Amino acid sequence: MYQDLNAFIDALDKERELARITEPVSPNLEICAVTDRVSKSPGGGPALLFEKPTGYDLPVAINLYGSMKRMCMALGVRTLDDLAREIEELTNPKIPTGMLDALKMLPTLGRLKDLMPKTVSSGSCQEVVQKNGTLEEIPILQCWPEDGGRYITLPMVFTKDPETGMRNIGTYRMQVYDERTTGMHWQRHKGGAQHYRVAERLGKRLPVAVALGSDPALPFAATAPMPEGLDELLLAGFLRHERVELVKCVTIDLEVPANAQIVLEGYVEPGERRREGPFGDHTGFYSYPDDYPVFHVTCVTRRRNPVYLTTIVGIPPMEDYYLGKASERIFLPLIRKTVPEIVDMHFPAEGIFHNLVIISIDKRYPGHARKIMNAVWGLGQLMFSKTVIVVDSDVDVQNLSQVAWIVGTHIDPERDIQFTRGPVDDLEDASDLPAYGTKMGIDATRKWPSEGFMRPWPKRIATTEAAGRRAGEIWERVRQGWKA
Repeated sequence: MYQDLNAFIDALDKERELARITEPVSPNLEICAVTDRVSKSPGGGPALLFEKPTGYDLPVAINLYGSMKRMCMALGVRTLDDLAREIEELTNPKIPTGMLDALKMLPTLGRLKDLMPKTVSSGSCQEVVQKNGTLEEIPILQCWPEDGGRYITLPMVFTKDPETGMRNIGTYRMQVYDERTTGMHWQRHKGGAQHYRVAERLGKRLPVAVALGSDPALPFAATAPMPEGLDELLLAGFLRHERVELVKCVTIDLEVPANAQIVLEGYVEPGERRREGPFGDHTGFYSYPDDYPVFHVTCVTRRRNPVYLTTIVGIPPMEDYYLGKASERIFLPLIRKTVPEIVDMHFPAEGIFHNLVIISIDKRYPGHARKIMNAVWGLGQLMFSKTVIVVDSDVDVQNLSQVAWIVGTHIDPERDIQFTRGPVDDLEDASDLPAYGTKMGIDATRKWPSEGFMRPWPKRIATTEAAGRRAGEIWERVRQGWKA
Protein backbone atom coordinates (compact mmCIF):
# COMPACT_ATOMS: atom_id res chain seq x y z
CA MET A 1 0.00 0.00 0.00
CA TYR A 2 0.97 3.66 -0.30
CA GLN A 3 2.15 5.85 2.57
CA ASP A 4 0.59 8.98 1.06
CA LEU A 5 -0.80 10.57 -2.09
CA ASN A 6 2.69 11.26 -3.44
CA ALA A 7 3.59 7.56 -3.32
CA PHE A 8 0.37 6.68 -5.16
CA ILE A 9 1.09 9.26 -7.87
CA ASP A 10 4.62 7.86 -8.25
CA ALA A 11 3.20 4.34 -8.62
CA LEU A 12 0.72 5.50 -11.26
CA ASP A 13 3.56 7.20 -13.11
CA LYS A 14 5.63 4.02 -13.03
CA GLU A 15 2.69 1.98 -14.36
CA ARG A 16 2.14 4.52 -17.17
CA GLU A 17 -1.26 5.31 -15.69
CA LEU A 18 -0.50 9.03 -15.23
CA ALA A 19 -0.40 11.87 -17.76
CA ARG A 20 1.46 15.00 -16.69
CA ILE A 21 0.19 18.28 -18.14
CA THR A 22 3.09 20.75 -18.01
CA GLU A 23 1.47 23.69 -19.82
CA PRO A 24 -0.64 26.20 -17.85
CA VAL A 25 -4.32 25.17 -17.61
CA SER A 26 -6.92 27.28 -15.81
CA PRO A 27 -8.83 25.90 -12.79
CA ASN A 28 -11.75 27.92 -14.13
CA LEU A 29 -13.56 25.40 -16.41
CA GLU A 30 -10.47 24.33 -18.41
CA ILE A 31 -9.18 21.59 -16.07
CA CYS A 32 -12.72 20.22 -15.85
CA ALA A 33 -13.14 20.26 -19.63
CA VAL A 34 -9.91 18.31 -20.13
CA THR A 35 -10.79 15.82 -17.39
CA ASP A 36 -14.31 15.28 -18.72
CA ARG A 37 -12.96 14.43 -22.17
CA VAL A 38 -10.29 12.10 -20.72
CA SER A 39 -12.66 10.28 -18.36
CA LYS A 40 -15.01 9.44 -21.25
CA SER A 41 -12.23 7.94 -23.35
CA PRO A 42 -11.92 4.10 -23.47
CA GLY A 43 -11.14 2.61 -20.07
CA GLY A 44 -11.51 5.95 -18.29
CA GLY A 45 -8.32 7.47 -19.67
CA PRO A 46 -5.23 8.19 -17.55
CA ALA A 47 -4.92 9.89 -14.19
CA LEU A 48 -4.01 13.56 -14.67
CA LEU A 49 -1.51 15.80 -12.91
CA PHE A 50 -1.81 19.45 -13.89
CA GLU A 51 1.60 20.73 -12.83
CA LYS A 52 0.98 24.42 -13.56
CA PRO A 53 -2.62 25.43 -12.90
CA THR A 54 -2.88 29.03 -14.03
CA GLY A 55 -2.24 31.45 -11.18
CA TYR A 56 -1.22 28.84 -8.58
CA ASP A 57 1.90 27.06 -7.35
CA LEU A 58 0.13 23.84 -6.25
CA PRO A 59 -0.31 21.03 -8.81
CA VAL A 60 -3.78 19.53 -9.26
CA ALA A 61 -4.28 15.72 -9.27
CA ILE A 62 -7.54 14.43 -10.75
CA ASN A 63 -9.05 11.24 -12.23
CA LEU A 64 -6.71 9.19 -10.03
CA TYR A 65 -9.48 6.64 -9.35
CA GLY A 66 -10.85 6.84 -12.90
CA SER A 67 -10.26 3.28 -14.17
CA MET A 68 -10.74 -0.22 -12.83
CA LYS A 69 -6.98 -0.79 -12.76
CA ARG A 70 -6.30 2.40 -10.77
CA MET A 71 -9.16 1.69 -8.40
CA CYS A 72 -7.62 -1.72 -7.67
CA MET A 73 -4.16 -0.13 -7.29
CA ALA A 74 -5.59 2.39 -4.83
CA LEU A 75 -6.99 -0.42 -2.68
CA GLY A 76 -4.02 -2.75 -3.07
CA VAL A 77 -5.78 -5.65 -4.82
CA ARG A 78 -5.67 -7.39 -8.18
CA THR A 79 -9.46 -7.29 -8.57
CA LEU A 80 -12.23 -5.75 -6.50
CA ASP A 81 -13.72 -9.21 -5.99
CA ASP A 82 -10.45 -10.24 -4.29
CA LEU A 83 -11.18 -7.57 -1.72
CA ALA A 84 -14.73 -8.79 -1.32
CA ARG A 85 -13.39 -12.29 -0.60
CA GLU A 86 -11.09 -10.87 2.09
CA ILE A 87 -14.06 -9.21 3.75
CA GLU A 88 -16.03 -12.46 3.45
CA GLU A 89 -13.25 -14.32 5.27
CA LEU A 90 -12.98 -11.63 7.92
CA THR A 91 -16.72 -11.69 8.64
CA ASN A 92 -17.01 -15.50 8.54
CA PRO A 93 -14.45 -16.64 11.11
CA LYS A 94 -14.07 -20.41 11.43
CA ILE A 95 -13.61 -22.09 14.78
CA PRO A 96 -10.13 -23.69 14.73
CA THR A 97 -10.14 -27.46 15.14
CA GLY A 98 -6.43 -27.77 15.88
CA MET A 99 -3.11 -25.97 16.02
CA LEU A 100 -2.79 -25.85 12.21
CA ASP A 101 -6.18 -24.17 11.84
CA ALA A 102 -5.28 -21.71 14.59
CA LEU A 103 -2.06 -20.77 12.80
CA LYS A 104 -3.98 -20.25 9.56
CA MET A 105 -6.16 -17.70 11.37
CA LEU A 106 -3.24 -15.51 12.47
CA PRO A 107 -3.26 -13.32 9.33
CA THR A 108 -6.97 -12.65 9.84
CA LEU A 109 -6.40 -11.69 13.47
CA GLY A 110 -3.63 -9.38 12.31
CA ARG A 111 -6.06 -7.68 9.92
CA LEU A 112 -8.42 -7.01 12.83
CA LYS A 113 -5.59 -5.25 14.66
CA ASP A 114 -5.11 -2.96 11.65
CA LEU A 115 -8.64 -1.60 11.92
CA MET A 116 -8.16 0.73 14.87
CA PRO A 117 -6.69 4.18 14.14
CA LYS A 118 -3.94 5.59 16.36
CA THR A 119 -2.99 9.14 17.30
CA VAL A 120 0.63 10.22 16.75
CA SER A 121 2.45 13.34 17.92
CA SER A 122 3.21 14.87 14.53
CA GLY A 123 2.44 14.50 10.84
CA SER A 124 3.44 15.87 7.48
CA CYS A 125 0.06 17.60 7.18
CA GLN A 126 1.33 20.14 9.75
CA GLU A 127 4.73 20.96 8.27
CA VAL A 128 3.34 24.45 7.62
CA VAL A 129 0.81 26.00 10.03
CA GLN A 130 -1.09 29.13 8.93
CA LYS A 131 -3.35 30.30 11.75
CA ASN A 132 -4.52 33.11 9.49
CA GLY A 133 -4.51 30.91 6.40
CA THR A 134 -7.05 31.25 3.62
CA LEU A 135 -8.32 29.28 0.65
CA GLU A 136 -6.66 31.58 -1.85
CA GLU A 137 -3.53 29.45 -2.34
CA ILE A 138 -5.52 26.34 -3.32
CA PRO A 139 -6.40 25.88 -7.04
CA ILE A 140 -10.05 25.04 -6.33
CA LEU A 141 -11.97 24.33 -9.54
CA GLN A 142 -15.03 25.85 -11.09
CA CYS A 143 -16.21 22.75 -12.90
CA TRP A 144 -19.18 23.76 -15.06
CA PRO A 145 -20.27 27.11 -16.56
CA GLU A 146 -23.44 27.54 -14.47
CA ASP A 147 -21.98 26.37 -11.15
CA GLY A 148 -22.54 28.77 -8.26
CA GLY A 149 -18.77 29.19 -7.95
CA ARG A 150 -15.64 27.20 -7.19
CA TYR A 151 -16.12 23.90 -5.36
CA ILE A 152 -13.97 21.62 -3.22
CA THR A 153 -15.20 18.27 -4.50
CA LEU A 154 -13.14 15.54 -2.80
CA PRO A 155 -12.80 16.63 0.83
CA MET A 156 -12.70 14.33 3.84
CA VAL A 157 -14.94 16.18 6.29
CA PHE A 158 -14.38 15.21 9.95
CA THR A 159 -16.97 15.87 12.66
CA LYS A 160 -17.93 14.34 16.00
CA ASP A 161 -21.36 13.93 17.53
CA PRO A 162 -21.49 16.62 20.28
CA GLU A 163 -23.23 14.18 22.64
CA THR A 164 -21.64 10.80 21.98
CA GLY A 165 -18.26 11.81 20.53
CA MET A 166 -18.82 9.37 17.62
CA ARG A 167 -16.72 10.38 14.61
CA ASN A 168 -18.03 10.74 11.06
CA ILE A 169 -16.01 11.22 7.88
CA GLY A 170 -17.88 12.14 4.74
CA THR A 171 -17.33 13.62 1.31
CA TYR A 172 -19.52 16.70 0.96
CA ARG A 173 -19.01 19.33 -1.70
CA MET A 174 -17.99 22.77 -0.44
CA GLN A 175 -18.79 25.91 -2.45
CA VAL A 176 -16.24 28.67 -1.89
CA TYR A 177 -17.94 31.92 -0.84
CA ASP A 178 -14.81 33.89 -0.04
CA GLU A 179 -11.27 33.29 1.24
CA ARG A 180 -12.47 32.05 4.65
CA THR A 181 -15.98 30.60 4.20
CA THR A 182 -17.57 27.82 2.18
CA GLY A 183 -20.87 26.03 2.00
CA MET A 184 -21.16 22.62 3.64
CA HIS A 185 -23.42 20.43 1.55
CA TRP A 186 -24.73 18.20 4.32
CA GLN A 187 -27.65 16.34 2.78
CA ARG A 188 -30.27 15.53 5.41
CA HIS A 189 -29.61 11.77 5.35
CA LYS A 190 -25.84 12.01 5.92
CA GLY A 191 -23.83 11.54 9.12
CA GLY A 192 -22.43 15.08 9.11
CA ALA A 193 -25.96 16.49 8.90
CA GLN A 194 -26.98 14.48 11.96
CA HIS A 195 -24.03 15.86 13.95
CA TYR A 196 -25.03 19.37 12.90
CA ARG A 197 -28.65 18.77 13.97
CA VAL A 198 -27.43 17.71 17.42
CA ALA A 199 -25.20 20.80 17.65
CA GLU A 200 -28.11 23.06 16.68
CA ARG A 201 -30.37 21.44 19.27
CA LEU A 202 -27.71 22.07 21.91
CA GLY A 203 -27.02 25.57 20.59
CA LYS A 204 -23.32 24.73 20.16
CA ARG A 205 -20.77 25.59 17.51
CA LEU A 206 -19.67 22.38 15.72
CA PRO A 207 -15.92 21.97 15.08
CA VAL A 208 -15.15 20.72 11.56
CA ALA A 209 -11.87 19.64 9.97
CA VAL A 210 -11.45 19.12 6.22
CA ALA A 211 -8.56 16.95 5.03
CA LEU A 212 -7.54 17.20 1.38
CA GLY A 213 -5.51 14.36 -0.12
CA SER A 214 -3.95 11.44 1.73
CA ASP A 215 -3.07 7.86 0.86
CA PRO A 216 -5.68 6.65 -1.66
CA ALA A 217 -7.61 4.33 0.68
CA LEU A 218 -8.78 7.18 2.92
CA PRO A 219 -10.65 9.32 0.36
CA PHE A 220 -12.37 6.16 -0.85
CA ALA A 221 -13.39 5.23 2.71
CA ALA A 222 -14.87 8.72 3.14
CA THR A 223 -17.12 8.13 0.10
CA ALA A 224 -18.15 4.60 1.13
CA PRO A 225 -21.72 4.06 2.43
CA MET A 226 -20.69 2.90 5.89
CA PRO A 227 -23.50 1.97 8.32
CA GLU A 228 -24.30 4.76 10.76
CA GLY A 229 -22.14 4.59 13.87
CA LEU A 230 -19.23 2.76 12.22
CA ASP A 231 -16.03 4.78 11.85
CA GLU A 232 -14.83 5.10 8.26
CA LEU A 233 -11.27 4.84 9.59
CA LEU A 234 -11.94 1.16 10.38
CA LEU A 235 -12.54 0.50 6.70
CA ALA A 236 -9.48 2.56 5.77
CA GLY A 237 -7.30 0.57 8.17
CA PHE A 238 -8.55 -2.69 6.71
CA LEU A 239 -7.81 -1.50 3.18
CA ARG A 240 -4.37 -0.13 4.06
CA HIS A 241 -3.29 -3.25 5.98
CA GLU A 242 -2.14 -0.92 8.76
CA ARG A 243 -3.65 1.47 11.26
CA VAL A 244 -4.48 4.99 10.13
CA GLU A 245 -2.29 7.56 11.88
CA LEU A 246 -4.01 10.71 13.11
CA VAL A 247 -2.74 13.99 14.51
CA LYS A 248 -4.55 16.49 16.71
CA CYS A 249 -5.69 19.63 14.94
CA VAL A 250 -4.01 22.89 15.93
CA THR A 251 -7.09 25.02 16.76
CA ILE A 252 -9.97 22.55 17.26
CA ASP A 253 -10.57 19.31 19.15
CA LEU A 254 -10.51 16.90 16.21
CA GLU A 255 -8.00 14.49 14.70
CA VAL A 256 -7.08 14.28 11.01
CA PRO A 257 -4.92 11.96 8.86
CA ALA A 258 -1.26 12.68 9.55
CA ASN A 259 -0.37 12.10 5.88
CA ALA A 260 -2.91 14.56 4.41
CA GLN A 261 -1.71 17.17 1.93
CA ILE A 262 -3.80 20.08 3.28
CA VAL A 263 -6.08 20.47 6.31
CA LEU A 264 -8.70 23.18 6.80
CA GLU A 265 -9.69 23.66 10.44
CA GLY A 266 -12.83 25.53 11.37
CA TYR A 267 -16.44 25.38 12.51
CA VAL A 268 -20.09 25.75 11.54
CA GLU A 269 -22.43 27.92 13.59
CA PRO A 270 -25.86 26.67 14.68
CA GLY A 271 -28.63 28.29 12.68
CA GLU A 272 -26.39 29.85 10.02
CA ARG A 273 -27.36 29.10 6.40
CA ARG A 274 -26.34 30.51 3.05
CA ARG A 275 -27.51 29.85 -0.49
CA GLU A 276 -25.44 27.07 -2.12
CA GLY A 277 -25.50 26.02 -5.79
CA PRO A 278 -26.32 25.40 -8.53
CA PHE A 279 -23.79 22.61 -9.04
CA GLY A 280 -23.23 20.34 -12.04
CA ASP A 281 -23.76 17.01 -10.28
CA HIS A 282 -23.17 13.30 -10.92
CA THR A 283 -26.74 13.01 -12.23
CA GLY A 284 -25.51 14.88 -15.31
CA PHE A 285 -27.75 17.84 -14.46
CA TYR A 286 -27.34 20.96 -12.36
CA SER A 287 -28.70 20.53 -8.83
CA TYR A 288 -30.93 23.32 -7.57
CA PRO A 289 -29.63 26.05 -5.25
CA ASP A 290 -30.66 25.66 -1.61
CA ASP A 291 -29.63 26.89 1.83
CA TYR A 292 -26.88 24.96 3.63
CA PRO A 293 -24.64 25.43 6.70
CA VAL A 294 -21.56 27.66 6.40
CA PHE A 295 -18.03 26.46 7.15
CA HIS A 296 -15.64 29.06 8.61
CA VAL A 297 -11.89 28.48 8.18
CA THR A 298 -9.82 29.27 11.29
CA CYS A 299 -6.52 27.64 10.36
CA VAL A 300 -4.82 26.02 7.36
CA THR A 301 -2.10 23.40 7.82
CA ARG A 302 -0.30 21.71 4.97
CA ARG A 303 2.79 20.00 3.66
CA ARG A 304 5.64 22.16 2.39
CA ASN A 305 4.87 21.14 -1.20
CA PRO A 306 1.31 19.81 -1.27
CA VAL A 307 -0.67 18.40 -4.18
CA TYR A 308 -4.34 19.36 -4.45
CA LEU A 309 -6.43 16.20 -4.97
CA THR A 310 -9.85 16.82 -6.50
CA THR A 311 -12.46 15.29 -8.80
CA ILE A 312 -15.31 16.33 -11.06
CA VAL A 313 -18.76 14.86 -11.55
CA GLY A 314 -21.16 15.14 -14.47
CA ILE A 315 -22.69 13.05 -17.25
CA PRO A 316 -21.53 9.44 -16.68
CA PRO A 317 -19.24 7.65 -16.92
CA MET A 318 -16.79 9.61 -14.81
CA GLU A 319 -14.33 8.97 -12.00
CA ASP A 320 -17.05 8.58 -9.36
CA TYR A 321 -18.33 5.47 -11.18
CA TYR A 322 -15.20 3.54 -10.20
CA LEU A 323 -15.44 4.69 -6.59
CA GLY A 324 -19.05 3.49 -6.56
CA LYS A 325 -18.07 0.19 -8.20
CA ALA A 326 -15.57 -0.45 -5.41
CA SER A 327 -18.28 0.14 -2.81
CA GLU A 328 -20.58 -2.22 -4.69
CA ARG A 329 -18.07 -5.09 -4.55
CA ILE A 330 -16.79 -4.40 -1.04
CA PHE A 331 -20.20 -4.14 0.60
CA LEU A 332 -21.80 -7.11 -1.19
CA PRO A 333 -20.50 -9.62 1.42
CA LEU A 334 -21.82 -7.39 4.23
CA ILE A 335 -25.23 -7.05 2.56
CA ARG A 336 -25.35 -10.84 2.27
CA LYS A 337 -25.12 -11.00 6.07
CA THR A 338 -28.62 -9.55 6.16
CA VAL A 339 -29.93 -10.88 2.83
CA PRO A 340 -27.97 -14.12 2.21
CA GLU A 341 -29.98 -15.14 -0.84
CA ILE A 342 -28.48 -12.30 -2.91
CA VAL A 343 -26.00 -13.75 -5.44
CA ASP A 344 -24.71 -10.56 -7.06
CA MET A 345 -25.64 -6.92 -7.61
CA HIS A 346 -24.75 -4.19 -10.06
CA PHE A 347 -25.04 -0.41 -10.03
CA PRO A 348 -24.53 0.54 -13.70
CA ALA A 349 -22.86 3.86 -14.48
CA GLU A 350 -25.96 5.03 -16.33
CA GLY A 351 -28.04 4.49 -13.19
CA ILE A 352 -26.12 7.11 -11.19
CA PHE A 353 -25.85 4.67 -8.25
CA HIS A 354 -29.34 5.16 -6.82
CA ASN A 355 -31.47 5.24 -9.98
CA LEU A 356 -30.96 1.59 -10.98
CA VAL A 357 -29.91 -1.45 -8.94
CA ILE A 358 -29.82 -4.92 -10.53
CA ILE A 359 -29.80 -7.92 -8.18
CA SER A 360 -29.63 -11.67 -8.84
CA ILE A 361 -30.98 -14.03 -6.21
CA ASP A 362 -31.21 -17.69 -5.27
CA LYS A 363 -35.00 -17.76 -5.52
CA ARG A 364 -36.45 -20.06 -2.86
CA TYR A 365 -40.18 -19.32 -2.44
CA PRO A 366 -43.12 -17.47 -4.01
CA GLY A 367 -42.78 -13.70 -3.84
CA HIS A 368 -39.09 -13.92 -3.01
CA ALA A 369 -38.16 -11.16 -5.47
CA ARG A 370 -40.56 -8.76 -3.74
CA LYS A 371 -39.04 -9.59 -0.38
CA ILE A 372 -35.64 -8.60 -1.84
CA MET A 373 -36.98 -5.28 -3.12
CA ASN A 374 -38.33 -4.38 0.29
CA ALA A 375 -35.12 -5.49 1.98
CA VAL A 376 -33.10 -3.23 -0.33
CA TRP A 377 -35.31 -0.25 0.47
CA GLY A 378 -34.64 -0.85 4.16
CA LEU A 379 -30.83 -1.16 3.97
CA GLY A 380 -28.87 2.01 4.76
CA GLN A 381 -28.24 4.17 1.70
CA LEU A 382 -29.78 1.48 -0.52
CA MET A 383 -33.07 3.01 0.61
CA PHE A 384 -32.50 5.60 -2.16
CA SER A 385 -32.69 2.95 -4.90
CA LYS A 386 -35.32 4.27 -7.30
CA THR A 387 -35.54 1.20 -9.52
CA VAL A 388 -34.69 -2.31 -8.29
CA ILE A 389 -34.58 -5.14 -10.84
CA VAL A 390 -34.46 -8.69 -9.46
CA VAL A 391 -33.39 -11.62 -11.68
CA ASP A 392 -32.57 -15.28 -11.17
CA SER A 393 -29.13 -16.53 -10.16
CA ASP A 394 -28.19 -17.64 -13.68
CA VAL A 395 -28.38 -14.08 -15.03
CA ASP A 396 -25.12 -12.11 -15.18
CA VAL A 397 -26.12 -8.78 -13.65
CA GLN A 398 -22.85 -7.21 -14.83
CA ASN A 399 -23.99 -7.81 -18.44
CA LEU A 400 -26.53 -5.07 -19.20
CA SER A 401 -27.37 -6.60 -22.58
CA GLN A 402 -28.33 -9.89 -20.92
CA VAL A 403 -30.31 -8.10 -18.20
CA ALA A 404 -32.28 -6.09 -20.77
CA TRP A 405 -33.09 -9.31 -22.66
CA ILE A 406 -34.23 -11.08 -19.50
CA VAL A 407 -36.35 -8.14 -18.29
CA GLY A 408 -37.98 -7.84 -21.70
CA THR A 409 -38.88 -11.54 -21.86
CA HIS A 410 -39.62 -12.31 -18.18
CA ILE A 411 -42.03 -9.64 -17.02
CA ASP A 412 -45.73 -9.05 -17.38
CA PRO A 413 -45.87 -5.34 -16.46
CA GLU A 414 -49.14 -5.41 -14.52
CA ARG A 415 -48.14 -8.52 -12.58
CA ASP A 416 -44.42 -7.99 -11.99
CA ILE A 417 -43.99 -4.30 -11.19
CA GLN A 418 -44.65 -2.83 -7.78
CA PHE A 419 -44.41 0.72 -6.46
CA THR A 420 -43.75 2.15 -3.05
CA ARG A 421 -43.16 5.61 -1.60
CA GLY A 422 -40.42 6.70 0.75
CA PRO A 423 -37.21 8.69 1.10
CA VAL A 424 -35.26 9.40 -2.08
CA ASP A 425 -31.88 11.00 -2.64
CA ASP A 426 -31.63 14.77 -2.22
CA LEU A 427 -30.37 14.90 -5.81
CA GLU A 428 -33.53 13.21 -7.13
CA ASP A 429 -35.10 15.88 -9.36
CA ALA A 430 -37.98 13.88 -10.85
CA SER A 431 -39.92 13.42 -7.58
CA ASP A 432 -42.75 15.84 -6.79
CA LEU A 433 -41.29 16.66 -3.38
CA PRO A 434 -37.66 17.07 -2.27
CA ALA A 435 -36.21 13.85 -0.77
CA TYR A 436 -39.59 12.02 -0.90
CA GLY A 437 -40.95 10.09 -3.84
CA THR A 438 -41.85 6.85 -5.60
CA LYS A 439 -39.68 3.77 -6.07
CA MET A 440 -40.25 0.86 -8.43
CA GLY A 441 -39.42 -2.83 -8.18
CA ILE A 442 -39.35 -5.18 -11.19
CA ASP A 443 -39.59 -8.93 -10.64
CA ALA A 444 -37.78 -10.41 -13.67
CA THR A 445 -37.38 -13.88 -12.16
CA ARG A 446 -39.00 -16.99 -13.66
CA LYS A 447 -42.56 -17.28 -12.37
CA TRP A 448 -43.73 -20.39 -10.58
CA PRO A 449 -47.14 -22.09 -10.43
CA SER A 450 -47.24 -21.10 -6.76
CA GLU A 451 -47.08 -17.49 -7.96
CA GLY A 452 -50.04 -18.02 -10.29
CA PHE A 453 -48.11 -18.80 -13.51
CA MET A 454 -49.71 -22.04 -14.75
CA ARG A 455 -48.08 -22.34 -18.19
CA PRO A 456 -44.69 -24.08 -18.65
CA TRP A 457 -41.80 -21.60 -18.46
CA PRO A 458 -39.88 -21.72 -21.78
CA LYS A 459 -36.35 -23.13 -21.90
CA ARG A 460 -33.41 -20.98 -22.95
CA ILE A 461 -31.79 -21.75 -26.31
CA ALA A 462 -28.27 -23.13 -25.79
CA THR A 463 -25.87 -25.37 -27.66
CA THR A 464 -24.38 -28.55 -26.19
CA GLU A 465 -21.17 -28.41 -24.17
CA ALA A 466 -19.29 -30.49 -26.78
CA ALA A 467 -20.46 -28.32 -29.68
CA GLY A 468 -19.54 -25.23 -27.69
CA ARG A 469 -15.97 -26.47 -27.15
CA ARG A 470 -15.64 -27.33 -30.85
CA ALA A 471 -17.03 -23.93 -31.85
CA GLY A 472 -14.51 -22.19 -29.62
CA GLU A 473 -11.59 -24.02 -31.24
CA ILE A 474 -12.82 -23.25 -34.76
CA TRP A 475 -13.49 -19.59 -33.99
CA GLU A 476 -10.03 -19.14 -32.50
CA ARG A 477 -8.43 -20.40 -35.72
CA VAL A 478 -10.73 -18.21 -37.81
CA ARG A 479 -9.96 -15.18 -35.61
CA GLN A 480 -6.21 -15.67 -35.89
CA GLY A 481 -6.39 -15.99 -39.69
CA TRP A 482 -8.77 -13.04 -39.94
CA LYS A 483 -6.42 -10.81 -37.93
CA ALA A 484 -3.45 -11.92 -40.01
